[in-house]
Amino acid sequence: MDQDIATWTPQRVDDDAWLLVRPGARRRVRQLGPPEVEASIVYQPRSARTRQGRFERAVADFLGREHSAWLLRAVGANVVLDVGGNKGQYAKSLRRNGYTGRIVSFEPVAHLVERLRELSADDPDWRIVDCALGDEDGTAEINMTPGPLSSLLPASEFGRDWAENLSRTTVEEIRIRRLADLWDDVMAGLDDPRPFLKMDTQGYDLETFRGAGDKVQQLLGLQSEVAMVPIYDGMPRLAEMLDIYEAAGFQTTGMFPVNRDRTTLRAIEFDLMMVGPAYEPEVDPS
Repeated sequence: MDQDIATWTPQRVDDDAWLLVRPGARRRVRQLGPPEVEASIVYQPRSARTRQGRFERAVADFLGREHSAWLLRAVGANVVLDVGGNKGQYAKSLRRNGYTGRIVSFEPVAHLVERLRELSADDPDWRIVDCALGDEDGTAEINMTPGPLSSLLPASEFGRDWAENLSRTTVEEIRIRRLADLWDDVMAGLDDPRPFLKMDTQGYDLETFRGAGDKVQQLLGLQSEVAMVPIYDGMPRLAEMLDIYEAAGFQTTGMFPVNRDRTTLRAIEFDLMMVGPAYEPEVDPS
């Protein structure tokens, strides 16, 4: 930080937010929605335009987290199946956004399982299951990159060109289980389970979904990472995944961009959020 923060000027954005303004900084405060919404976005126009991708990802990530938190509240979920727990990013976001119910994180990679167990040690309603989920039980080799990505699928030619790390993988043998076979254990102790399924498996979401069998009919909603341009061989595209989810009774509530190819400008992946067949909207008796 190149200036003493004590020289910055506080400015009210709305009743619940203040902005610290650096001297000489150009900024814009834009209200979102009608006055009663009391929500605003603060940004620097020049920076937003010159670094469009970074700005857009930050906004989309924020809106996606807010939409996910809203959807969980709207359907009254009390157990979230966090498939692809990774480093706990999603689970921690749930807690920050006020979700207090059960979280079950499924993660097959050993060092990530260890990390999740450390993070969840003081959270009795956050459980860790050390396996991947798929459409049949067994073992497989998972491809791990130096970064946060791991997939049961090999990187596509496009994926290797788009993200260099996808060409530098190591493998680890993991267990795969069907969600349908684990369902009773996952829901044990809940008098009225109201499950929500979040999947971020780097191309294995449909196998995870199919492995739930007829249990998908008990889901109040789901979140799935869907691809416009597959970065893994055998990864289904958005249209195929959407057709399968809709055929099972799910309907879209929102879709938020995850990443884009800077060269071609194509959108690569989206977070798709859907309300499930088990959700019954309240009917206004009047």
